[in-house]
Amino acid sequence: MTFEARELSPDRSVRDLFGAELRRHRELAGMSLRRLADVVNYSKSQLARIEAAESLPYDDLPTKLDVCFGTGELFVRLHALAKREPFPRKYRRVIGEIETRATVIEEYASATIPGLLQTRKLAEESLRFGNPHASDAEVESLVQARLDRQALLDRPKPPRCWFILDEAVLRRPIGEPEVMHQQMATLIGVGTKPHLTVQVLPFAAGGHAEAGSSLMLYTLPHQSLTAYEEGSHSGTIIENPSDVAIRRENYDLLRAMALSPRDSEAMIRVAMEDWTPCEPPLT
Repeated sequence: MTFEARELSPDRSVRDLFGAELRRHRELAGMSLRRLADVVNYSKSQLARIEAAESLPYDDLPTKLDVCFGTGELFVRLHALAKREPFPRKYRRVIGEIETRATVIEEYASATIPGLLQTRKLAEESLRFGNPHASDAEVESLVQARLDRQALLDRPKPPRCWFILDEAVLRRPIGEPEVMHQQMATLIGVGTKPHLTVQVLPFAAGGHAEAGSSLMLYTLPHQSLTAYEEGSHSGTIIENPSDVAIRRENYDLLRAMALSPRDSEAMIRVAMEDWTPCEPPLT
């Protein structure tokens, strides 16, 4: 199969600029991706992803690239700047443009607590699982970016938010029991705010159309409803009216299948008790 290089947009972000400069210097040197992979002892597929601005290296690749191409500290410096951009390109439009402008946010979470509701500790644990090769500084940058998103919930005119949480979100351990206990307490507090509603979809509700994925619906001023579906490794913005209408119906059905806000709070309180850390035995 012939490899087709993707079009790059170096003015879009530092991550894109890093990829564009990598491709430019590689082609100036007359090197294929395979040849460069051999020289820097790096995966060809990973180099292709870096060129396409889909990922960044976590190790000493920038230094190796500077040595290979004789570019001083170009790639080292670009890498340092790119790491400060908290959201990869595939999430930037959703988080940086759509979410911040939305007047209504409706979310179904199937696997973990929504980022807008996470405590710092749970965010840190979740992001470490999702970025196992990241340094402590990189994880902290991602954590802070996630917490900064939550500021929109406390704006003078915050969006109306509706969160439907699969029961698995309450039962799957993320970190130590005290992390989950604190997170359950935070969810209970969230439910007391007039512009936030939390419901739990219990296991007893059975199967449904959005099982295995997470779904967000965004109402923006003077625009049609926008949907966003996310799996464990990818996300898709959905704007076609007929496709969005299907997600609208799916979400409304989930809301009908979920427990009432009061019964949902009761289930969260039970989960919080289950996550109460055990006292160490007396010696």
